[in-house]
Amino acid sequence: MPHANFRRFAWFFVAYLVAVILFGAWVRISGSGNGCGSHWPTCNGSVIPQEAATKTVIEYTHRLTSGLCGVFAIVLLLWSRRISRRVMYASAATLFFVLVEGLIGAVLVKKELVAGDASVARAIAVSLHLANTMLLTASAATAAWWAGARLPAALTGSKFWLAASVAALLLTNMSGAVTALGDTLFPIQPALDGNLVSKVRDDISGSQHFLVRLRILHPIVAVLASGVVLAAFAGVARGDRRHGPAGLLLDVGQIAIIIQLLLGGLNVVLAAPGWMQVVHLLAAQVVWIAAWLATMTAWPRRAGAVTEAPAPVSLVASAD
Repeated sequence: MPHANFRRFAWFFVAYLVAVILFGAWVRISGSGNGCGSHWPTCNGSVIPQEAATKTVIEYTHRLTSGLCGVFAIVLLLWSRRISRRVMYASAATLFFVLVEGLIGAVLVKKELVAGDASVARAIAVSLHLANTMLLTASAATAAWWAGARLPAALTGSKFWLAASVAALLLTNMSGAVTALGDTLFPIQPALDGNLVSKVRDDISGSQHFLVRLRILHPIVAVLASGVVLAAFAGVARGDRRHGPAGLLLDVGQIAIIIQLLLGGLNVVLAAPGWMQVVHLLAAQVVWIAAWLATMTAWPRRAGAVTEAPAPVSLVASAD
């Protein structure tokens, strides 16, 4: 029972992290990043802001929900000591990336790399910010995955291609963060002649801001990365016919990457509305977690690393 309760909490934490990430995207989309001014950790110099402006409420709420991540991460680490050393290491990594997340957020606020700022520094910061959030969700998901009473049977496909898919997704999401920033600060304007291709060409060749010119980069990287992920998952599926949690990862990952490609295309066609950016980011998180856990499952592990009695493991909390 303690292990099952830990798994439930760990997967809840993963879901909570994803929700906080999505809300953070909405802070950017709504231009609320400066809702608390350049003050951190206080908001406009107060622990509880007195101003009731919408952007202040949004930014302050994001800070509160982000702060809870630290509390949950501490609970996860303390609880993980009763599970296994592997789980404890993953939980420690989770807490570390939560702290880094807070540091990056503080830098963005203190340096005023928020709201309407369109500098190169902000572009670099947001890409690193998203990379850290991905490593954060990966660590928390690993703790939940390894908390199973017995780890799922190792996948036998190419470890190289699975690792390559993780690297490709990391790069894709970092480029996507920069593109999303550009779409927010420089909203896509529909082509007057209805020709999307000509509009993209004009953005690239015209004397536009670098964030606009970089828009073409993310779709190219995303398509190439999707090919790597699909090839890696298909290769594992051919080499490993096992069912159960590992097979579920492969199924979820392949379906999610196809959906993500469709959402990416729809995002461009619809001129990147805020709600679509959030949905697109959610799908990206699902793909990322599936690819990461598949890679962790394929990687070799020491014999006898898991000593607990067998129990079902799934991507969601199992009922006892």
